[in-house]
Formats: sequence, C-alpha cells, structure tokens
Amino acid sequence: MFVLVARPLVFGIALLLAGQAQAQAPTTVPPERVKQLFELLDDPSVKAWVAEQRNQDAGSTGTPAEAGASPTDTSSGAAAAPGQMNTMASSTLDRIRHHIERIVRTLPLLPGQFARVRAKTMEDMSSKGPAGVFMLIAMFIAAGLALTWATYKITRPFRLWVIAQSKDTPVGRAKKIGGRALYSSMLIVSFALGSAGAFMLFDWPMLIREIVLTFLMAAVVTWGVRMYVMAMLVPSFMNVENAVEVRALPITNEAADHWSYWLPRIVGVFAFFGAAFILLPGLGIDQDGMIALSLGADFVLLLLLLLAIWRRPRTQRDGAHHTGHTGATWLLTAYFVVLFLQRNAGLYIIFWFTFAAFFLPLAIVLAQRGVNFVLRPGSEDAGRPTIPAVTIAVIDRGIRMIFILAAAYFLARVWGLNMQSMQEGNATTALILRGLINVVVIALAADFGWSIIKALIERKLGIETPHPVISDEEDVAILDPQQARLRTLLPILQNILLALIIVMAVLMMLASMGIQIGPLIAGAGVVGVAVGFGAQTVVKDVISGVFFLLDDAFRVGEYISSGNYKGTVESFSLRSVKLRHHRGPLFTIPFGELGAVQNQSRDWVTDKFNITVGYDTDIEFARKLIKRIGLELAEDPEFKHWVIEPIKMQGVQEFGEYGIVLRVKVTTRPGGAFSMKGKFYLRLRQAFKEQGIELPFPTVHVQGLENPHGSENAPLEITPELKMAVAQSHTNRRRKKATTE
Repeated sequence: MFVLVARPLVFGIALLLAGQAQAQAPTTVPPERVKQLFELLDDPSVKAWVAEQRNQDAGSTGTPAEAGASPTDTSSGAAAAPGQMNTMASSTLDRIRHHIERIVRTLPLLPGQFARVRAKTMEDMSSKGPAGVFMLIAMFIAAGLALTWATYKITRPFRLWVIAQSKDTPVGRAKKIGGRALYSSMLIVSFALGSAGAFMLFDWPMLIREIVLTFLMAAVVTWGVRMYVMAMLVPSFMNVENAVEVRALPITNEAADHWSYWLPRIVGVFAFFGAAFILLPGLGIDQDGMIALSLGADFVLLLLLLLAIWRRPRTQRDGAHHTGHTGATWLLTAYFVVLFLQRNAGLYIIFWFTFAAFFLPLAIVLAQRGVNFVLRPGSEDAGRPTIPAVTIAVIDRGIRMIFILAAAYFLARVWGLNMQSMQEGNATTALILRGLINVVVIALAADFGWSIIKALIERKLGIETPHPVISDEEDVAILDPQQARLRTLLPILQNILLALIIVMAVLMMLASMGIQIGPLIAGAGVVGVAVGFGAQTVVKDVISGVFFLLDDAFRVGEYISSGNYKGTVESFSLRSVKLRHHRGPLFTIPFGELGAVQNQSRDWVTDKFNITVGYDTDIEFARKLIKRIGLELAEDPEFKHWVIEPIKMQGVQEFGEYGIVLRVKVTTRPGGAFSMKGKFYLRLRQAFKEQGIELPFPTVHVQGLENPHGSENAPLEITPELKMAVAQSHTNRRRKKATTE
C-alpha cells in the first residue's frame, strides 16, 4: 500500500526537481520583461488583433495593405479580414495549427524553464535537500497509514455490525453498502489527518510547505478512491463471504478485481499529475510550457486507460461472443484516442462535451443498475421482502437528475456561461441557451413525476396477490373485486396521465423558449371541435366507454355477453373493448356497439339443473342423498373457495314421461359450478347405484306388429335400423315439447 501511494508521489517530486545538465544558465536568459513582451507578441490572439487593426486601417484610407507584411502576420489571425469568408471549420483549423505551433515552439525552451525551477526549489530546500524532502513525505505518509491502522482496530465493532447485516433483504444490502462507505470515509479522514494534518502542525519553509502539502493531498485523493472502489466493488482479495451478492453493481469477481486494481492507479497518476501542474506555474513554468508538459501527462494517462480496457475480463453477456468484446474494446480505444487528440489540439470545449457524451450516460446506467441490484427483492428464505417501487423510482430518478444537472452546470462553466449573466443578458445566444436549460429542467421534472406516477400505479395493480385454487384439470385464480376494478381503470388512467404530462411539458418548454402558447391552445381547441364533428362515431364510442366504466359494467377478467358477442374481457382502449371467446377468437368491439351487457362473472351465480329418478323412488331419501353429496363437495378443498351455498334439492319439478324430475340448485362464485357439477354427477350416480335408486332413461318397446306375410301373430323382427328410427322419433318429440314450453 505504501508503494502504491508513494510511487507516483516520488515521480511527481522528481519531475519538479529535474533539470537538464545541458540547460542554459539563468544568466543567458533575456530579462523577464523583454521575454514577456516576446511571448505576448507571439500569442495568436494578439497577432489576430494586430492583423484586424491593419486591415481596418487599410480599408479606411482606401490604400491596400502593405506589401511587406509578413505571411505570419497576415495569416495567423483567428478572425478573418472583412470581405473574406472565415467559416467555423477554417477558424477551428487555425486554432489547432496555432496550438500545435505553440507546443513545438515551447519544447526547446523547457530545459531552461526546468533549470530555473530546480534553482528556485533548491534555494528554498538548501537546508534539507531532495533526499530530506522525500524522507519527509514518506514519513508523513507512514504516519497517515499508522493512524489508519489504529482506526481499523478501534472500529472493529462497527465492522462486525456491517458484516452482521442480512444479504437476503434489500434493506440489509443497503445497510452493508452504506456501512462500508461510512467505514471507508473514516479511513480516508484518518489518513488525511495522519499525513497532511500532522504535517500542518509544524512550521515549514513556504515552498516546502506548498510542495509537500499539495502532493499529500494527492495521496489522500488516491487513498480515498481506492477505499471507495473497494467498498463498492468488494474485490475477491478482501475475502468477503458472498461478495457477488453484496456489491453495489451486478458484476463478476473477475471484473471487480480488474477495476479495483486499475481505477485507483489511474486516478492516482491523474492526481499527482494534477498536483504537479498546480505547483509548476508558481515555480516558473509559463503557460506554453504547461501545455507542452500536459501532452506527456495525457499520453501516460491514455496508455493506462488503454491497458485497463484491453485487459478487462469478458462479461457473461459477451463471454460467448468474442467479436462483440473485441468490437467494444476497439470502440473504447478510438474514443479515448479522440479525446487525447482533442485535448492536445486545444479543442477544450469540444473535449469536455465529448467527455460528457460518454461518461454521463455511463454514470446514469451504472446508477440505475446499482439501485435495482441493491434494492432487488429479498430471498424466499427471508420472506421475499421488497422495497416499494415508488422509493426505487424516486432514488433512481433523483440520482439521474443530479447527474444531468451537474453535467449541464459543468458544461455551462466550461463554455464560459454565467447563470446570472444569462438571466440578465438579452443577447440571442443567451436567450437560446437559457431556453435550452429550461427545456432540460422541464424534461427532467416531467420524467421524475411520470416515474413516480407509474410506480404508484404499478404498486396499486399489485396490491393483492391472487389466491390460486389448483385442481387436477386447470388452475383457477380468484381475484379480489377491488383488484379487478383497479386492473380495469388504472391502465386507462395511466395512459391519460402520460398524455397529460407530455402535453403540459411540451407547452411549458415552448413557453420557456419565448413562444406564445395562447394561440396554440386556441387553435388546438378549434381543431378539436372540428375533429369532434367529423368523427362523431369515435366520440360516441369514447363517451360510451366512459359511462360503461363509471357504471362499473365489467372489469378485466370478467366474462360478459352482449348481443352476438361473448367472452372474457382482456383489455380496454379509449374506444373499444377486447373480448376473448372461450373457443379462442378475440373480438374488438367499439363501446358504442355494446348496448346491454350481461355480466356473468359478478359477485355470484346460481345454477339450477334437473335429475330424473324412477317413479318408485323414495323422494325424501333421494333428497337426503343429494344434500349429503352437496355438503361433501362444499368441504372439498378443490371447491371450498367457490361454494357459497351447497348443492341441494328444491323439490319435484314435474312428472316426466319416464320418471320424476327433481330440481337441484347450487350457488357459487362465478365460474365455479362447471367442474363441481361434473363431480356431483359422478358421486350421485355411484350413491344411487349403491342404494338401488333407478336412474331411468328412454327405452323402446315394440309390441303388436304383425308379420307382413300374414303368418300367425309372430312378432316382427326388430333390427338395429328400426331401433334407431324409433329412438330418433322419440328424441324429436321431446325436443318439440321442450320448445313449446
């Protein structure tokens, strides 16, 4: 650990103290004021201003520009002379060319500037020397590590509390991650107090104080990044039990180990380069020298990033697709190379926008995955506890909003925009930018509100878990009536609210950009009236649907019939309802064509059917048998949830042609009588058979037919065809009788 923190630090100090043996002596350098004048004259912006002034003077006197003007003076201006076309592309190319010229022109001067840096630092450190400074920094880093170790020992109860939190519940996982983050913060503060804090207790020379303190703060930043990365990714070398389940992101052990190794090193090198660049201007390195030095620093960081990208392990998704992994690696390589070229070409604004175009969506995606992973439902052993969807939506959209607003503020600062001046200014650019910022804020607010509304609706839709009743033939679920009502109304309400939020957001965006929305609203109203007159059928369907829903005529999942249509309600739209017939076809029926609706799934149903027994049957005994079987079925777990009133006999319906017709009645929940009636018939037949009760059926007895050949009273031979004809005649007669009744 000491090597990880101290190695970049030694490199940074050596960079400050480095001096070339062949560097020019300080006495050979021109006087400082003269040198500043030369540098000012070499500045591209100054050259551009001089060229513009010359062109203006030439245009005002009517004489052409001097023929003796140097090509450098006439071509290096950032702004084109009047009468010339100076496009954005050409000005950008000019800036790139001037930036590269500054770097090339400054490189030979760097040895002299480093010689002055070395002389200045050695003059202030003459009493200690470089070795003493290195020893001093190492000593205070060791002090920070020692205080960190003491904090580690003292906070053992807190670490045990973090370990004891459950990994099987979302709250337990959140406490684990929060506890590790808090524990990492305590270690970071301990390291800062032990290193930089202990250093501040003593009185040091000014230059030594600035150098050592700056690099100690870089060491603190490196240490802090390492602690937080370990707290979030939990690499395998920490030997944490079930590390995959308690991480802040859904990644494998290989990925966690890889990024836990590379991220602190990349940030550490960046931090120590940043510390060096903070100190160098005060030690005599001018702006051009800083630009030239940043080229080498950017190249080192680019190499580290490319090494981390090319050595990263394959994920489960691209593990079987070598082409996808390689393609993503090449795309990332090209992206970071483009960033390197943009920065070292002087295109700083484009650089930061390119940087944000990748890292902002990456941060949003990682935050969303982390929130959903940490707050996922618990395991079955813990009872599957869950976090409300509203809470998850608020956390996710809140983090997204913070990221986007922070990125917008940072890019505005990079662009040189001041929010206060934008509010006070009336320039066209300021107005446009102010409108764009308002549009972004309104879009974020609309997305935040819609996510909360959607989460609330989804929570209401899952307010009651269906109670399944499983039989041998099919699975039947009894839904709570309130749940069925919610499943009917909430999807329609969700669509209406989405349309309302979109319309309001668009109108607010237009108003924030200075567009008058009053005429738009009035025009939309006129168009709406015209469309209403032209589409009366559609309006009729929509209004009819509203009244059907207000009357609670049917709900999703109920079986209804209307005219020639019947089926189970599957879904709604603003103008139609979808019915699934029990044989499979799906009907889409406009609300205006429904008319009277018969709902066969509401509250309860009563089914009445007939049973025929022989004329010599004991009716009272048969009634008791029917009642006993009905009570047994009512207590059967298969039908218990369906039965409201068990099967019982109402009385004698009629005296039939071949037996006494008994009337039987049962009251159940909708859909529960079909399978139970079949089971009742089977048990009743068995019981009647055991008790000797006859279940009569139509029979044909032919008597009195004579032989057509005139023989003595011999009965006619009864063939199967004759039996079929007589039975068909009897059936037709019964059907005709039932129709007339």
